[in-house]
Amino acid sequence: FELKGKTFRRKLLEMFVARRIEDNFSKQKIMELYLNRIYFGGGLYGAEAAARGYFDKPARDMTLTESATLAGLVKSPNKLSPWADREASRDARNFVLARMLELGFINDAQYQSAQAADLVVGNRQNARGQNYAIDYIRQQVIAAVGWDRAMSDGFRIHTTIDANLQNVAEKSLRAQLDAAEETPGYNHQTYAQYTARLKERKSSPPNDKASAPLAPEYLQGAVIALDNKTGGIVALVGGRDFEHNEYNRALQARRPPGTAMLPFVYAAAFAKGMFPGSLVEDSALDNRTVMIGGTTGILGEWGPESADNRYEGQITAREALVKSKNGSAVRVGTTAGLDTVSKLAHEAGVDSKLRPYPATFLGSSEITLSELALAYTIFPNQGWRPATPHILDRIEDKEGQIVWQTEKSRSRRPVVKPEIAYEVTSCLSDALSEGTGKLAYEKYGLKKFPAAGKTGTAYDFTDALFAGYDSDLTCVVWAGFDKPQQIYRGAFGSVVALPVWVDVMNASLAKYPSREFPVPPGVHKVEICSKSGLLATDKCYDNVPSAGGDTVRHRTSYFEFATDEQMPADPCDVHGDSVRTQLVKKFESSQWPRAALAIDTEAVPAVVMRGPTLVANDDPYGAVGSTFKPKTIAKQETDAGFDPDKPVKRAIPVVPAPNGEVEVRRAEPVRPIDETAEPLLQNDPPQPLDFSDDH
Repeated sequence: FELKGKTFRRKLLEMFVARRIEDNFSKQKIMELYLNRIYFGGGLYGAEAAARGYFDKPARDMTLTESATLAGLVKSPNKLSPWADREASRDARNFVLARMLELGFINDAQYQSAQAADLVVGNRQNARGQNYAIDYIRQQVIAAVGWDRAMSDGFRIHTTIDANLQNVAEKSLRAQLDAAEETPGYNHQTYAQYTARLKERKSSPPNDKASAPLAPEYLQGAVIALDNKTGGIVALVGGRDFEHNEYNRALQARRPPGTAMLPFVYAAAFAKGMFPGSLVEDSALDNRTVMIGGTTGILGEWGPESADNRYEGQITAREALVKSKNGSAVRVGTTAGLDTVSKLAHEAGVDSKLRPYPATFLGSSEITLSELALAYTIFPNQGWRPATPHILDRIEDKEGQIVWQTEKSRSRRPVVKPEIAYEVTSCLSDALSEGTGKLAYEKYGLKKFPAAGKTGTAYDFTDALFAGYDSDLTCVVWAGFDKPQQIYRGAFGSVVALPVWVDVMNASLAKYPSREFPVPPGVHKVEICSKSGLLATDKCYDNVPSAGGDTVRHRTSYFEFATDEQMPADPCDVHGDSVRTQLVKKFESSQWPRAALAIDTEAVPAVVMRGPTLVANDDPYGAVGSTFKPKTIAKQETDAGFDPDKPVKRAIPVVPAPNGEVEVRRAEPVRPIDETAEPLLQNDPPQPLDFSDDH
């Protein structure tokens, strides 16, 4: 039963329950059960959790001062918490010490020593009971078993969180964002500045307007890591400091993923027949085609996602994805179709609405970080994904009986064919080793294991992301402001977000060893020419100048992955004996032979015009060069105008006759039809019809 409401029935029930408790438990046991269940503020339930949260030690190791502090805040946990009001918490502690002295539990020396001791508590953000993951777990437990049972039944909760990865993700994110705030060009509030202002406000009098809550405006970040097979959340960081702001940016915030959206664009194109060896165009693109941002700047010019903004003309789709060529991505997306790309993204787990514009190819539509992480799992999972991300595994009662459990056989959602998923993975592996993510190995110390990933940079550097995975885990990292604005020019995903991803993935190897990505049986290796995107021949060589100035022959072919449907059937037409090859060898592109007319126009006599081009009687449209000459119309005399000397004709008024009758003047007939001299022809009317029953 539930004890709710201020009623006599409730009081009688409480008396009955209290009597039953005293009959079955000792005073010591009753106190133990009570202290293990009550709320101590700051999201901490039970004395053990409070001791570890406030003082970072077990309850048995607390000092007299610390024990009195916890006892003092039971009356009003949130108000008297040392994290909320240090002075009020100190006063409550001293009151408890005074009562203990009066009751003889401590002597005067112990009282004086404990009262003089400073109130020392740990940082709330480092408290084990206070972070974004614990807060989300609490919400999910309440949703699973209800508020009353969650607060009173003493459940044992098993989650999918990996404590080690969670700790690494939190520390790495804070360290990397601290470093970003020290970068030249960063002109925003820093974490240290906000902390100082917050401390100053807390020291203000309670009624002072300056003590009102202050929203943080410093650089934020988020991390989420998923188990590829189950969708279980193994690490969750929703922001930089839970104490400053409890808004979970990993689950609630919708932000543009930027170029981290490109793998889905290429996956849609590969599913429609393109393959990683297909040629795409990397050249300047009219911004009006994309409908995003401006026409200047590194990303505004639709170059690669790096400071080296150079267009390369015809390149393979693999190279375009590896180097994050944005102009090529828009062209590939246009070929695949906006509806096709959007449908694939939604099936992969993106529930947020995507804008129906080409800018979606470059990640301008806002989605959550958890949606992006779930969508990326289709690539290591050979085309399928888990149903939804989850953080609870099971809930047990005090006897160990399972009260709630997540579905072990969570449904798998197929999205793309295994061959398509592997082709994208092979490209993203190259992106991590030699493309936009190569700093992972060159600078940040990523260990050697099979992995793949893609940087993400939104227009004008407002958001920086990195999304990557190995065979077991998918991890996505984001950095940006709550109110979108430029972090600093050059804040690419490979600079701000990638280091955090590297730390998390390196730490995961101890428990989640990475394995090679399996090659589907439908994928074949085929040698193609990078200059044509067609089957390579023994003549696929280019003459390339060497460093010494000599000309050397360079092989232009390489081995690419393709399915039977994607594999090109024609040999290279750039190096070979085809007509196009001969033209390329003999002529420059500007000197290629052009199509000629079938006849010689000089041998055909011109047609001589014998009459006017305009055959109408006039020229209503003012035709240029008309030979028609209109007739001259004589000028007619016009009215001389009003003459004041001439009399003005006026209407004659109708005057009544002497007998009072008024003459009614009628119109005189002026047309023959109005004349009545001859009678009108009239037919005889028809006989009436008989409607009686006899007819």
